[in-house]
Amino acid sequence: MENFLISLDAIIPFLLYLAFGYCSRRAGVFDEEFATRLNRVVFRLFFPFLTFYNIYSANMSAVPSARLLGAILITLPLLILFLCWVVPRFVKERPKAGVVVQGIYRSNVLLYGLPLTINLFGSESAPMAAMIVTICITIYNITAVLVLEWFGGESHSDPKKLVLSCCKNPLLQGAAMGLLFFALGIHIPAPVEKFVSAFSSMTTPLALFILGATLHFPAIKKNAKYIIGVLSIKMMLLPALTLMLGLALGLHGLELFLLMMVYATPIATASYPMAQNMGCDGELAGQLVMLSTVVSLFTLFFWIYLMKSLMLF
Repeated sequence: MENFLISLDAIIPFLLYLAFGYCSRRAGVFDEEFATRLNRVVFRLFFPFLTFYNIYSANMSAVPSARLLGAILITLPLLILFLCWVVPRFVKERPKAGVVVQGIYRSNVLLYGLPLTINLFGSESAPMAAMIVTICITIYNITAVLVLEWFGGESHSDPKKLVLSCCKNPLLQGAAMGLLFFALGIHIPAPVEKFVSAFSSMTTPLALFILGATLHFPAIKKNAKYIIGVLSIKMMLLPALTLMLGLALGLHGLELFLLMMVYATPIATASYPMAQNMGCDGELAGQLVMLSTVVSLFTLFFWIYLMKSLMLF
């Protein structure tokens, strides 16, 4: 029950952001055209602050084992390449295929995995968890730009145009600046850091508010086959395979749990504005974010309960 309440505590704010946006549009406070324009603003201006600050503020005080790092750095790219090869064989529409690929591999490990890890393992687990989160977010952002540009952009057949489009992507520009500042040990002045931190903190609530404002529940029915397929793989199959991989590698306790959070947490909020602004199916991406958030309340509880029952931590 305690773990269920922890999951509930992490998920309810997300659902409230969605509900607030949906109700605001339904009440006529603004129309969907305004929400779409605001979505472009968040993508171009707010998300670069988020990607920059996540990397800039990374904590290097705890280094994960080579087995955990290897498991993440090898399995994530291999999974993405596999999905890019197999998904188009089943999903013929390229804008939907890009969203399906992103939906299966991209997790909200920052806003779910980090608080769950600290609650279960204590504050001493925070540095290692923060490092894993930083590594994953960097991989997610870079690969998501490549995947969505490949499936949704007009330059997928021209490698030079593809690279140029990726370089112009606001999320990658923010991540590149974050990596530069982090690698060189550049510290921004405290007042400026507060400004950057505030914009970074605003990004996810605002993105979810906009997602709620653009939701159309009757449209979920037409995407049901994609939603059921993605969520079944994302929330159940991948975590099960990850658990078996972690055990085969000899991981246990905190490191096994962190590996699970890379794949078992719901789809990242950034998936929606990125798909919406990069030529992919934003409607499907938004539905996947919302429904994976709801479903994760039960699946996260299941995986935590299973791991505790098996005395894996």
